[in-house]
Amino acid sequence: MSRARVARRIATAAAYGGGGIGLLGGMAVGVLLTEMQLARKVVGGSADVPPRADGRYGAAFARPGQEPPVRLGFLGDSTAAGQGVALAGETPAALVASGLAAVAERPVQLVNVANPGAQSTDLARQVSLLLDPQSPHPNVCVIMIGANDVTQRMPPAKSVRLLADAVRRLRDAGCEVIVGTCPDLGSVEPVYQPLRWVARRLSRQLAAAQTIAVVGLGGRTVSLGALLGPEFEARPREMFGPDNYHPSAEGYATAAMAMLPTVCATLGLWPAQDERPDSRRGEGFLPVAQAAVEAAAEGGTEVTAATGTVSGSGPRGRWALLKRRRRHRLTPTEPAPA
Repeated sequence: MSRARVARRIATAAAYGGGGIGLLGGMAVGVLLTEMQLARKVVGGSADVPPRADGRYGAAFARPGQEPPVRLGFLGDSTAAGQGVALAGETPAALVASGLAAVAERPVQLVNVANPGAQSTDLARQVSLLLDPQSPHPNVCVIMIGANDVTQRMPPAKSVRLLADAVRRLRDAGCEVIVGTCPDLGSVEPVYQPLRWVARRLSRQLAAAQTIAVVGLGGRTVSLGALLGPEFEARPREMFGPDNYHPSAEGYATAAMAMLPTVCATLGLWPAQDERPDSRRGEGFLPVAQAAVEAAAEGGTEVTAATGTVSGSGPRGRWALLKRRRRHRLTPTEPAPA
């Protein structure tokens, strides 16, 4: 079965309440469970509480009578929370907020409700926090989720269904939504074969299915791939933090660098010429399942509905625009607010 067809089946099962799709037999599961236990001993994990980065960024852009600050929400797991770094300004949410303020030339109000260790089952609670009726709703939300769904063996259809529910609620509330799809767990250095191969296969399978569901709801996705690019496989000791699992400060900067152009484009802040597909970079219009599979294999790749709406379709089903946006280096530009 092709990868695009598997992704379509998972997304369809999620939409209609079906079960997951099995990948491995019983004997293979036994081998992988043994490998997983060994990997956990090596990888370990971080029990540190991520630094809080909530607050206002880009105060220098505040002007009398200006529009209110752009409201940015972050949801998801430890990667969205920034676990593994010591400074709030090193978290991906803070970096994206600072970059967005610079591009928009307006202050950005950041609210991060991501929870370390969270699976997609926690998204409903996080969405409720962001959509508090006593506070203004975010203009744009970034969701980073999926890794814990894979490691905890959640059925992929259930994982996608829970994500789709969260995206639908945010879209109904008037929020633009960008989803950083499931990262490639096969890039985690201490994980050996055959677990590495299976982790990569499951991660990319879930990422592709997430893309199909999110694009169908009018959101955009950015593939986190091998934790947002080949840099992690080429320089794992620099890109991973002390626990060998979560990204380092440099790794999170790479993550924010990949997400920022899509966040800006969603709000109409990116240069218009960069919104047109560039065939030299392999960009173009594809059936959504094919675009999802290609994006899952390459970090930093964006997928959005072909027409900017949920109605772009053709003889082969819905179509999507695949973009490989130019990425610019991001570094902390200001300390995070208290």
